[in-house]
Amino acid sequence: MKIVRMRIEGDEIVYGAVEEEGIRVHLGTPFVAWEPTETLVPFDEARLLAPVFPTKVIGVGRNYADHAAELGNELPEEPLIFVKPATSVIGPGQPIVVPPDSAEVHHEAELAVVVGTVSRHVAAEDVGAHILGYTAANDVTARDLQRRDGSFGRAKGFDTFCPLGPAVETELDPAGLSIRCLVNGDARQDGNTEDMVFGVAELFAFVTRVMTLLPGDVILTGTPSGVGPLAVGDVVQVEIERIGALANPVVAR
Repeated sequence: MKIVRMRIEGDEIVYGAVEEEGIRVHLGTPFVAWEPTETLVPFDEARLLAPVFPTKVIGVGRNYADHAAELGNELPEEPLIFVKPATSVIGPGQPIVVPPDSAEVHHEAELAVVVGTVSRHVAAEDVGAHILGYTAANDVTARDLQRRDGSFGRAKGFDTFCPLGPAVETELDPAGLSIRCLVNGDARQDGNTEDMVFGVAELFAFVTRVMTLLPGDVILTGTPSGVGPLAVGDVVQVEIERIGALANPVVAR
């Protein structure tokens, strides 16, 4: 099932499930009291939002060896995690805003894990029961600020720096998925989840040893090589096999 979150007539925000002829509106959320209605919204009338609005987004740095190498970094011995604020999240078609503080904003195409239950101290072998599904993400990064600060917080925390979408795919094996990033139609990144240093189960278990994850929270699983600059006027698109394409324009503040 592909789950979306969208704005409908009257500015009401609802969840829905993708069907062949449109999006079936559901009552409640995918996390509680999930019930289909008779309302089917045509695809061309759906105003998609980020498929979830998390309390927090957990990023994972240097989880692809080729990406670590392109930035001159050693591979970590355990997952290198950081937090992106919920206010960085935007949905499909919404603009990535380049802040005046940075002259080098980069795209980072990533597979995102959407948490389905309250999760704390979850064993790796039990992780599947705690995941709602997977979506596409762009871990937008002010690379010059990352170098200057020596940390991830400011560089990855600006408003609009975490596009998510277009849908959460609930029936998906995260192993062996192709991940691509295109800027103005030109391929920049072309990787595969099989190249992750730490797999989804290992990452999920590690994070829940540190903090409690809540339904709708998101774990970004790292990016393959090929990260590069975005300029005002660009359109950046993240494509993940079996999930779909997440496209966002780039604008100036």
